[in-house]
Amino acid sequence: MSITNPAELDGMKKISEAVGTTLRKMREYARPGMTAKELDDYGGQILQEFGAKSAPRLTYGFPGWTCISLNNEVAHGIPSEHKILKEGDLVNIDVSAELDGFWADNGGSFVLGEDKNNHLKLVNASKQILHKAIHQIKGGVRIADIGKLIETEAKKSGYRVIRNLVGHGVGRSLHEAPSEIPCFYDRFNTSRFRKNSIVAVETFISTKATLAHQNGDGWTFVTNDGSFVAQHEHTIMITDGKPVILTESNEIWN
Repeated sequence: MSITNPAELDGMKKISEAVGTTLRKMREYARPGMTAKELDDYGGQILQEFGAKSAPRLTYGFPGWTCISLNNEVAHGIPSEHKILKEGDLVNIDVSAELDGFWADNGGSFVLGEDKNNHLKLVNASKQILHKAIHQIKGGVRIADIGKLIETEAKKSGYRVIRNLVGHGVGRSLHEAPSEIPCFYDRFNTSRFRKNSIVAVETFISTKATLAHQNGDGWTFVTNDGSFVAQHEHTIMITDGKPVILTESNEIWN
């Protein structure tokens, strides 16, 4: 969507605050021994306190309030009671929701407790690359050039990018135009970012794999070669200068 008046911006700020705060509080609440369902139920409670509705549940009938992916799971992980969080796990939480007709999306990967499995370098690379990419986005910038930046920075850090999971427009629904904001350079994508539009920009930084595959449960994407992937995502409003980071309450850069 494009912001055309102050009321629309206020609506986007409210839902972005809801999903950002939910992500931050879930990250802080996570403990070894906890089930993914316990963590998800906590996140669902926070969304309800904001009056927000889970976007994946509302849009797709997803079996959870949020997506929680562990270790070799890349995205859209089901927060089941059989999934137990362990010390050193690579955890990804993706929170998207709707409030008063406005939608926002954000996500983040983190290491649970002690970094026993050496995932922190990957997590930090994903955070830093997202920060650099978002601060290069303004009206008129080619979407392909941001993808090139993400891919180039990943290679500099010794990593690769997932090519079949992408960022997207957001605002009046969960997925809007532009339908694809990739983490790689697509020379055929001639689209440009538009001033005042709302987009969800995300990184999928991988230790080796370049594709994520569905694992058979109809939802979860995994790597099939043992690779690990860190993802971070912000919903932003594009301007002629510095972007407005609407989901900054998730504090993924703190």
